[in-house]
Amino acid sequence: MSRPPLPPFTRETAAQKARMAEDAWNSRDPVKVSLAYTEDSRWRNRSEVFQGREAIVAFLTRKWEKEHDYRLIKDLWAFDGNHIAVRFQYEWHDASGQWYRSYGNEQWEFDEHGLMRRREASINDIAIAEKDRRFHWPAPGPRPADVPGLGTDPF
Repeated sequence: MSRPPLPPFTRETAAQKARMAEDAWNSRDPVKVSLAYTEDSRWRNRSEVFQGREAIVAFLTRKWEKEHDYRLIKDLWAFDGNHIAVRFQYEWHDASGQWYRSYGNEQWEFDEHGLMRRREASINDIAIAEKDRRFHWPAPGPRPADVPGLGTDPF
């Protein structure tokens, strides 16, 4: 299976890859998201380390059972050959209604078919008041074209 754009990445194709990942994650469909990764993809997400599509689906299922009304923005940070780095923010609330903004960065490595074979994510959560939310588009679903990325303000 091939998942264009393929490495080596240009600025344009790396940004396209990041937006495709953002759109997939905003679908909150663990199976759909898992198809962007190799069968044996290796992940580090916060303190969890695991491998394979089945583990990815299980992880994302648990994640979105906890993180309600999840909305994500990913922005390209850097790229080289078959590697991409992104920074991201997402907002969600827990079962009690407490809202959070999660800040992080990811490093990605792709195979020759454009599938991600390695993902390393570092993430921090900050409790926010509902009035301080910034991501308001209908969820699940992609970020609308008129909603800007993270821009130059990381916070």
